[in-house]
Amino acid sequence: MAENLKNFFGRRVIESLAEELAAVHPAFKKARFVSESLDGLDSLELLARGWHIAEAMKRHLPADFPAAAKVLRRSLGPEIEDTPQSGMEVFRYLPHVLYVSKYGLDHFNDAMGLQYELTKRFTAEFSIRAYLINYPDQAYESLRQWASDPNVHVRRLVSEGSRPRLPWAPRLRAFQEDPSRVVALLELLKDDAELYVRRSVANSLNDIAKDHPDVTVDVCRRWLKDATPERKWIVNHALRSLVKRGHSGAMKLLGVGSTPKVRLGAIRFSTKTVRMGGKLGFSFEVVSASRSKQDVLIDFAVHFVKANGSTSRKVFKLKRLELQPGGRVLLTSTVSFKEMTTRQHYPGTHRIEALINGRAFPMGVVRLIL
Repeated sequence: MAENLKNFFGRRVIESLAEELAAVHPAFKKARFVSESLDGLDSLELLARGWHIAEAMKRHLPADFPAAAKVLRRSLGPEIEDTPQSGMEVFRYLPHVLYVSKYGLDHFNDAMGLQYELTKRFTAEFSIRAYLINYPDQAYESLRQWASDPNVHVRRLVSEGSRPRLPWAPRLRAFQEDPSRVVALLELLKDDAELYVRRSVANSLNDIAKDHPDVTVDVCRRWLKDATPERKWIVNHALRSLVKRGHSGAMKLLGVGSTPKVRLGAIRFSTKTVRMGGKLGFSFEVVSASRSKQDVLIDFAVHFVKANGSTSRKVFKLKRLELQPGGRVLLTSTVSFKEMTTRQHYPGTHRIEALINGRAFPMGVVRLIL
């Protein structure tokens, strides 16, 4: 998680939260809340800072959750209007979301009402999961009703909060095992007017594909019937993980399921040895060996070396195009070996390959050194 986002939770935001809470709850002890929230904060990462502040809020809000929920609701600022980028300021409500996820579980209606308001100002996609786990039928019914809410952020919560594999959040095991209820919610949102919601729908289907690939393919097949361009975009985005894995059903659905009649030519690497933190540039030609036009989906994969010396393949998107009979196309790209929060690099030999309609074409190797 980004360093500047972690540091967002500092004195300025904490003092601002204290002012907002004290304005609607005069008994709120601003100075003690600020002092307790700042104590030990510097050593904590983003999520831990959110929990640290949420626990301080718990000590200074009314002990009764329904009363505390009323205070929190009255303290909230205006609803956000832009989608999806609202800047970092909306993260001020992360402690509120964490608070309701832990302390509202015995008060379903009050907690759901608070999350309904919070998601219009930040997002309740993390906290709503505790309610889907503890109140599966009641929480699900709320999401089903919210799918037609006039507020775009509430509608997005329906698809994002029910994602089986939402990043940085506990998995919804019941939905992983049986995604049918999630699919039923996505059916209500697949033609939403906002891309913000449709992207969430696609991401949820992509989650489902990791456990039930054929379910996602079947849903996408149904959705492609008389599909609008917007729905076709959802299908393409939802199938991205399956395409990377070369899933035959997904490839066929996208019209690139046939074995390509091609060869690679003019493969060039900018270097054969890359230092840790550096970058590899490469290019290659895809040359048609067919007398007919071919619809080809071209990606590339890097077999990254792991700590134990084995490798793990990661696929990167390149291009979809129509390759003319006997035609050729030059493609270029780069691979970064900078350290990332999502991938750690280790020295060793990394294999690079092109993927054309899911079929692997070896291109060469590069050695990563310290």
